Amino acid sequence: MLFDSTVRKELARSFAATLMVILTIFMTNLVIRTLGLAANGAVAPQDVVFIFTLLGLQTLPTILSLSLFIGVILTLGRMYRESEMAIWFSSGIGLARFIRPVVATSWPIIVLIGILMLFVWPWSYMQYNDLRQRFEQRADVLRASPGQFQASGDGRRVFFVEKAASGASGGGRNVFLVLDSGHMEQNDKASGEHTHVEFRNYRVHAGTSNAPPSGAPSPRAVDTVDLILTGGPAYMGELTWRLGLILGATNLLFMGISLSAANPRRASNWGLLFAALAFVIYYNLLNLTQAWVGSGRLNIVVALVGLHGAAFLLALGLIWWREHATVIHPMNLLLRRRAA
Repeated sequence: MLFDSTVRKELARSFAATLMVILTIFMTNLVIRTLGLAANGAVAPQDVVFIFTLLGLQTLPTILSLSLFIGVILTLGRMYRESEMAIWFSSGIGLARFIRPVVATSWPIIVLIGILMLFVWPWSYMQYNDLRQRFEQRADVLRASPGQFQASGDGRRVFFVEKAASGASGGGRNVFLVLDSGHMEQNDKASGEHTHVEFRNYRVHAGTSNAPPSGAPSPRAVDTVDLILTGGPAYMGELTWRLGLILGATNLLFMGISLSAANPRRASNWGLLFAALAFVIYYNLLNLTQAWVGSGRLNIVVALVGLHGAAFLLALGLIWWREHATVIHPMNLLLRRRAA
């Protein structure tokens, strides 16, 4: 159908142009951020390109969602300003009829966002954390000097090597670790005894069994399947964010259809301003629900259904209001009565 093909072509062009602009802005910021990490000694210089790729994959779902949202608003907004909407409306095509071509054009992008959030997102965070940890550990070893106290790269640990080994192994002897202002948890597997110790200053000889156990991996670096199987507030909060970004990108399509209305007699961009405000509010609410679920204050089902269900109903309600505004507006009713 001519209507569907026209809308899909216009939306594809607007999305591609918007994606290039937003991608250029985000990538420029990522280049500066990555080079800053290398300059500060947080990552190895030879890993800059790989880290840039990982950070780009982490921000790509948000970029795609924002580009798709703005693409819908720009496409339909242009049709309003150039009176194309008036032609379609006079032909018997309502605003709700635009949902089908918009969804038909956007569903591959939504699927791509889903793949990135459910699978690529945790992998990229895991790779990024591993690179930073390996570099920090290697940097600590390179800074070690016999007979001197040395601080770690993050400044949270101080270690001392009494004497370097004379063999080919390159090892050290009598390595000490010093910690300040912390706490330690210990569990005895044999007796089941749990010990909690808070300290101002803690010193331990490397090789003894007094070191605290390693912590759990960050929820961002955990696979989606493991999040569901493991459970727990922190993991459910991360799952809320991943699923919420997919649902949010879908709801923004319907919001874009309703918020793109513009008066062809006015050269203002209030619609685009309201759309940007709606995007910021929506994503702040998404972060808020993630924090509530992560702290155990809210159930994940309630968070997803409450936020995204309400956004979906609001978007459909705005589309219905836009489509029937010419009928139910009080001024139009008054004019019709006078004409009669």
